[in-house]
Amino acid sequence: MAKKGRAVNRRKPSPGGRRPWVALLAVAILIALALFFLEKSRKEPAPTAPAKVAAPAVSTPHLPLPEHEKPVQQTLSTARVPVPKHHAASLPKAHGPGRVAVIIDDMGSSLQELQTLQSIGLPITYSIIPSLPRARQVADSAHAAGAEVMVHMPMEPEGYPKQKMESIGLLVAMDDAEIAKRVSDYFSRVPHAVGANNHMGSRFTQHADKMEAALGVLKEKGVFFIDSRTSPASVGYQTARALGIKAGTRQVFLDNVQDEGAIGKQLFEAATIARKRGGAIAICHPHPATLRALKAYLPELAKTGITFVYASALTS
Repeated sequence: MAKKGRAVNRRKPSPGGRRPWVALLAVAILIALALFFLEKSRKEPAPTAPAKVAAPAVSTPHLPLPEHEKPVQQTLSTARVPVPKHHAASLPKAHGPGRVAVIIDDMGSSLQELQTLQSIGLPITYSIIPSLPRARQVADSAHAAGAEVMVHMPMEPEGYPKQKMESIGLLVAMDDAEIAKRVSDYFSRVPHAVGANNHMGSRFTQHADKMEAALGVLKEKGVFFIDSRTSPASVGYQTARALGIKAGTRQVFLDNVQDEGAIGKQLFEAATIARKRGGAIAICHPHPATLRALKAYLPELAKTGITFVYASALTS
């Protein structure tokens, strides 16, 4: 018979007795993992934000920059530069009637200039310097096309002789006979001329007696005179009227600044004057920028009610 031993009192573990420790362990692991990833995220650089990235130079279609705003290295040749259409959009939108005469001074060097201007299809008056090499050809071609031709008479400027002038020009020191002889010669060199205006002449046009000698030839030929007003003290217009010559005076110089936008603004200034007074005379030169501007803006102004006329139409 077996010896009866002392009963050992062992507690059988309950099925859920270890769950609290497992739960605590799981929580500890989760906390450890969270701390690990948090520390890692602090050490790793944040993803690069796409902000503050410079925009492309041309992100959407746009109009070309005006020639004067382009960097020097990007400037194109004159023949290839398109007229900046956005200049017209920035200018006044006034409408109404008025007459404008555009005189192109310093013509006589090139037939190409004449052809470019004639392609505009509006009345333009050509004032030709008699001593230029293509003076007769330009006069003949302009007349054949139905355009109005003038003589651009060289006259002594302030500062002469340091300020250069054509050798055939009129000087204050000349006697009346020499002045008349030279003016007559101008008309022989520029056929079909129906009028004349002064080239330079800021000094000569201040002398009524000298202007009378020059304008006397115009009276004999029955042609008109336009005072270019190269000096505010000019007496050219008054002298012509006193002699009974049909005359007019320049209101606006278009291209002192050789830039299409600036020339466009001067054209609109001439149009504004024409609307107020009935007419305006504008003078410019066959510079490349001027040719481009005239080709762009004259048709646009015509659409607003401006009528372009020859210079003779604005004389009285």
